[in-house]
Amino acid sequence: MKNIVVLTGAGISAESGINTFRDANGLWEGHDIMEVASPIGWENNPELVLDFYNKRRSQLHTVHPNNGHLSLVTLEEKHNVTIITQNVDDLHERAGSTSIIHLHGELLKVRSQFDHDLILDWKQDLHLGDFCEHNSQLRPHIVWFGEEVPMMDSAIAITEKADVLLIIGTSMQVYPAAGLLQYAPHQTPVYFIDPNPAISPQENLTIVAEKATTGVPKVVDVLMSL
Repeated sequence: MKNIVVLTGAGISAESGINTFRDANGLWEGHDIMEVASPIGWENNPELVLDFYNKRRSQLHTVHPNNGHLSLVTLEEKHNVTIITQNVDDLHERAGSTSIIHLHGELLKVRSQFDHDLILDWKQDLHLGDFCEHNSQLRPHIVWFGEEVPMMDSAIAITEKADVLLIIGTSMQVYPAAGLLQYAPHQTPVYFIDPNPAISPQENLTIVAEKATTGVPKVVDVLMSL
């Protein structure tokens, strides 16, 4: 039984119909990133920020896990699998994966501005005036630009024990998540699955230049034979 660590990015969810937010101009749904994904944006215009994430949450309710998500569940039949995802959706959970670290937060959760450890499940729209038990405004449970990534230490610890590392649908340009590759043990086999791979082949790194829905099942078949 191998310890398999999977790092997933926007590419795997995009195939389910999730918008990847950022377009060629660097905008998120027509908004400057700092307007909708930063503490300053929240302070300046909380209504805009809430509306942005309410729309993302509403869209999430209309999509389903794809073959990439589902194939990863199969790995759990034979290996210890931990998914470290940069995505804020719940498609890995809905597919059936059981060990998931969300680096950038979760769209279906909110947290208190008074106590950041007070996190609530939240599937409906979030509005100004939605308060926690401490009478403090609730905000999206999303790691915004300029904020610490609280789950990063856990992700590093898991990656340091990886026997195999899968990287799926990510540009490897968003830090600190992109730096996880450096924490994998020397000689650990790495599979990079993306139609437009952002890194070059190297020792112990196999590139599968395909979308998640086709590339992940192929790699899973290989790993199931270990």
